[in-house]
Amino acid sequence: MRNSYLILLFCFATITANAQDLMDLLNDETEEDDSYVTSIFKASRVIHGHSVKTKQKGELEFLISHRFGTINSGWRELWGLDESNIRLGLEYGITDNLNVGIGRNSFQKTFDGFVKYKFLKQKNQGAPVSIVAFASTTVNSSVKEQVAPNIDPASDLDFSNRVTYTAQLLIARKINSNLTLQLMPSIVHKNLVTFLEDSNDQFALGVGGRYRITGSVTVNFEYYYQLDPNEFIGLEGRQEYMNSLALGVDIETGGHVFQIHLANSRSMIEKGFITETAGDFFDGDIHLGFNISRTFQLGNKR
Repeated sequence: MRNSYLILLFCFATITANAQDLMDLLNDETEEDDSYVTSIFKASRVIHGHSVKTKQKGELEFLISHRFGTINSGWRELWGLDESNIRLGLEYGITDNLNVGIGRNSFQKTFDGFVKYKFLKQKNQGAPVSIVAFASTTVNSSVKEQVAPNIDPASDLDFSNRVTYTAQLLIARKINSNLTLQLMPSIVHKNLVTFLEDSNDQFALGVGGRYRITGSVTVNFEYYYQLDPNEFIGLEGRQEYMNSLALGVDIETGGHVFQIHLANSRSMIEKGFITETAGDFFDGDIHLGFNISRTFQLGNKR
């Protein structure tokens, strides 16, 4: 009889332990389901534009962006490789959600600065998207004729006429482990425009995303649709600016992401690729380009 009690006690203890293990497992799954979604994007850029990814506190990123000439320029220009535009930038994480950055683009000799704040993070159970507010300011330091080709050469060009502002909302959702999509409603304000009938405020809607092919390789796309594009003086006279289209591949190597892409935009800052894309992607006005970065940890690594 005593042995029967011992056997029953042993069985009860085993069942209780197993039940506790099951509850712990369920609790772990609940905590995991309630956690933030990670790896929405691996890089701070989709292709040209920013993604919802932010640098962590104390991280300093040195970013090199490069664009060659157009592929349809022919063999004399080595299909665009003879021409080069480059942007050098520094980006810093003040907090995990607040980033600032500065840069200089050789195209139109433009200086830029930006601030980026993530105020909503996607969760497995909770917030369905991540949302980042982005704002940038640029200063075109080119000669006056390049900044405003129609302006009176004898007149002075104020500093304010060289300045442009951009504001965006970056709204991204990781659909599953492979697919991420992002919307980018944008407004660009220019203090000076080329023609009197041009608008100083231009609105555009961007869409982008990535699809994971392997654990370290994704294909990316990005497209900006302008609601009312301004005009520029091209080879055929006055022409409307084109919508920016870019396709690319991200390769993650050792914690860093190397991005290579094809795009019809020369500029690597928002006011340029959103509102000043002159090339037609489907006519072969395609620029080969890449982004490469190196991140440094300032202070103690978290």
